[in-house]
Amino acid sequence: MDNIKKEQAAAKNSIMGLYDWLQCIVSAVITGILIFIFIVRINGINGPSMMQTLQNGDTVVLSNLFFTPKYKDIIFIKTDYFGDTPIVKRVIATAGQIVDIDFVKGIVYVDGKQLQEPYVNTPTNRQENFTGPVTVPEGQVFVMGDNRNESNDSRDKNIGLVDTRNIIGKVYFVLIPGSGYNSKRDWSRFGSVYS
Repeated sequence: MDNIKKEQAAAKNSIMGLYDWLQCIVSAVITGILIFIFIVRINGINGPSMMQTLQNGDTVVLSNLFFTPKYKDIIFIKTDYFGDTPIVKRVIATAGQIVDIDFVKGIVYVDGKQLQEPYVNTPTNRQENFTGPVTVPEGQVFVMGDNRNESNDSRDKNIGLVDTRNIIGKVYFVLIPGSGYNSKRDWSRFGSVYS
């Protein structure tokens, strides 16, 4: 009789242990899903418009939790021009600021002051259809790619100023460096995209 009770207790403990493991796994999966829905997202970089800061093929982590766009933020945005494909750009100016660009010298001015832009890959010589100065309205931002002459951004009337409601999130760091165009992954680029 004691052996039967011991076997029943062992079976019950086994089932409870299995139930505990199953409960832990389900909780972890649900927590992970909630984190990736409400707190962070992972997205890939496609194209050269943010070189050298971000390379083609990089996988980045972004979030829009408690986020208000400001100068130098790298953001993913939705545009009508690119449809369902989000694009990544840098915030150059926010509401109330005035943007002007000297395309001969390749210099961007915000509120009459030249921006110090160590992150740009090339000077801003490509005009697209920008005519300035432009004052950024409330609820919008002016964005540009770091690879200025290979970027479709707010200089182009097809993208223009970006409504802040179309910002998917701010990029925080490179999770997996892409192989870029030279087919080599540079793991020293893992980490924050801000110096």
